Amino acid sequence: MKLRPWLSATCSSRTSTVSVPQPQPTYQKRHVVSDASSSSDNHGSSSSSDTCSTSLHSNLSLQTLPSVPSLQKLISQLDAPTLSVSHLCFTTLTPSLSSLQITCLAVHHNRLYTASGHEINVYDLSDFSHLDSFNAHDASSGSVKSVSFSDSKVFTAHQDCKIKVWEIIPGKRHKLLAMLPTVNDRLLRFALPKNYVTIRRHVKRLWIQHADAVTGIAVNDGLVYSVSWDKSLKIWRDSSLRCVESVKAHEDAVSAVAVAKDGTIYTGSADRRIRVWAKPQDGKCHVLVATLEKHKSAVNALALNDDGSVLFSGACDRSILVWEREDSANHMAVTGALRGHGKAILCLFNVGDLLLSGSADWTVRMWRRGEDGTYCCLGVLEGHVKPVKAVVAVTGESGGDGDGVVKVVSGSLDGVVKVWHVSVSEAMKERKML
Repeated sequence: MKLRPWLSATCSSRTSTVSVPQPQPTYQKRHVVSDASSSSDNHGSSSSSDTCSTSLHSNLSLQTLPSVPSLQKLISQLDAPTLSVSHLCFTTLTPSLSSLQITCLAVHHNRLYTASGHEINVYDLSDFSHLDSFNAHDASSGSVKSVSFSDSKVFTAHQDCKIKVWEIIPGKRHKLLAMLPTVNDRLLRFALPKNYVTIRRHVKRLWIQHADAVTGIAVNDGLVYSVSWDKSLKIWRDSSLRCVESVKAHEDAVSAVAVAKDGTIYTGSADRRIRVWAKPQDGKCHVLVATLEKHKSAVNALALNDDGSVLFSGACDRSILVWEREDSANHMAVTGALRGHGKAILCLFNVGDLLLSGSADWTVRMWRRGEDGTYCCLGVLEGHVKPVKAVVAVTGESGGDGDGVVKVVSGSLDGVVKVWHVSVSEAMKERKML
């Protein structure tokens, strides 16, 4: 069954990107029907293969979790508002260690943090001037896997099993404050045998130590949450920097963590599962609330919407699953899938009603949620020449340009950070008078 001609008729698309050095671009525009369009067909790029095209029902998409329904609408509605979507690559950032891969991105207080190997560079989001570089002289720490924030502290997760805590000092510089676990925390526990756990045959470590690369870190309500390839979830107190809890979270490496405002923790693992953790009202430790099983391969990325009612998960099976809270069960249940990427989903980021997904197919896709819970693909950002490992976005209130313009920042294993300007505007379709 061939759908491409029908899709072309219902959803026009011209998604080729243009890189320009000047901050006064002429946008490439495309028009889609709100919540009624499929992913766009990229006719503008002859080099795009079917596996990386925006066709909703590509062969690979059909092979991805066929039992899970798609949440994209295919049938346009005459009374729906029309979305005008424009996007282009506004500028390209090349960190000093450009030969190294971009491993993560983060945004905090109008500043963009980019991790290139072991070095972290900081840019001003308004003009992308370079503000600071830190951890540049500690190559032994390995690549930076995650960056998170708590007031004036910056937490960075490293491949050498460590978590570093940095203080933002006057002049927007960064000073190393501590490494977790701290020396004091070790001294308090090292003498008692009960504080040691076996990590492999004849090898023991303090339970407060990660035994492998720390892959994700999140901060919420005075607590810091870290996950690792050692299969564990650890919880640290922000004020004292002490480890207060450690849980064997999965049967394989843990790759992602997301924490809702109410303290519910979601962990994604190479064991193909997402686990949900919460602390009972009368309990001191977190307990397993639910195990979410739908993915057919390793879970690489998690993201929550603003109020924590929707969870997005991306995996090596090329699918993005959408989970929504069930009031009766008080945990998430899968509602459908977003399909279109040709290879593994490596990163997810949610801002407002916009979801961004980065993939090993070298692209970033922009998804918009409609009022009825369906999604449309607003566009595909192309320009990287290796897998997209990290993506973040800021709106007009926190660094965007206003007037419906969102800044999307993507980082790739090609060592390049690209900044995209995405403009979304709505206009009601004129109805024909009888």
